[in-house]
Amino acid sequence: MSSIRRSLMAAAAAVVLVATASACESSDAGGDTKPTSARSTTAKPKLDLSLPTSLPTSLADLKKWEQAYKDGAWKNWDRSQWLRKAADFVNPVIDGLWNDDRMKGADPEDKNVPADVPADQGQTDRAPSPVAARAAATPYHQSAPDVGKLFFDSPKGSMVCSATVVQDPAHPGKSNLVWTAGHCVHAGAEGGWYRNIAFVPAYNDSGRSAAALKGAKRDVLAPYGVFWADGASTSQQWIDTGAESGGSGSPYDFAVLHVTPEKGGKSLEETVGSAMPVWFDAPPAAQVGTLNAWGYPAASPYDGQRMYNCADKPGRLSLDAQQPTEYRIGCTMTGGSSGGGWFAKRPDGTTALVSNTSIGPVKATWLAGPRLGADAKKVFDAVSKKFS
Repeated sequence: MSSIRRSLMAAAAAVVLVATASACESSDAGGDTKPTSARSTTAKPKLDLSLPTSLPTSLADLKKWEQAYKDGAWKNWDRSQWLRKAADFVNPVIDGLWNDDRMKGADPEDKNVPADVPADQGQTDRAPSPVAARAAATPYHQSAPDVGKLFFDSPKGSMVCSATVVQDPAHPGKSNLVWTAGHCVHAGAEGGWYRNIAFVPAYNDSGRSAAALKGAKRDVLAPYGVFWADGASTSQQWIDTGAESGGSGSPYDFAVLHVTPEKGGKSLEETVGSAMPVWFDAPPAAQVGTLNAWGYPAASPYDGQRMYNCADKPGRLSLDAQQPTEYRIGCTMTGGSSGGGWFAKRPDGTTALVSNTSIGPVKATWLAGPRLGADAKKVFDAVSKKFS
């Protein structure tokens, strides 16, 4: 039985048993912005490549969905067929789709705001001085084993963000949970769930340049394999208000994925040997200490193939006085670093994830990310409990 059929059967079964609710430039490798047209020959009936407008709830729906995906209907971005509700996430595995060329050619998912953000009722501090991003030490599986790249398809084509392996209290030592930005998995108010979402831990582990990776095969880019998301949750605020530019929804721009290995095998945490705890309700900017932001910046002057990080004392950013204040640090990382984890020291001396990259100005001088509170924990718990 193919992995795509196993994934779809599991999704269908879950929906039949119980309905549960649990973010550029494009490459040519996956992005029709119009519905995929049906293919036909004189010898075969016309194939319906449209996607169901909700999760498959019967064997007939399951077969239709499976055939549509096999024939490329995941490229159909007709808004009327784009699943967007929290409970609608489906991401069937397509073996080998994320090959070396598609991974190297994926473009960054940018989410920009103006360079000069006005103070909002005193909740926004002066913009920080730029902090030059530093190249992570290689091999990445030793210096930053929790960090990786997140790939997905959108109407613009094949895209890339950054993400972090995080601990799952329901599966100690065997977590399959990944933390990223909401805009790396869902288009927000103007769209729905992205497709073919997959996580690659320690991408390009040896830190080769784009030029040095010419001709490199998938096992060089993905030394620990490719892990497909089979569950996801983001905030309802992101789904309702998230926007590609201007910063709308950014205080709620977070997401949690549950992943499964494309070819089967051990859990993600067992595979990479590490997972980062999540520190919900971490102190405000004035008290949290230095934050370290990690990611794979892909927009100029970076090539998207290597990992970087920035360390800075955070300030406050508020784009809306009615919404939570965000952390902001100086950092020159560009698009592609979106979704990457922000780490801080806890009082007991251990390191934990406290935020993720959400927005930055067009001229890359700083980054901002949400402070993770009750809404973020609700998103996290929804995924953890669903797979407990």
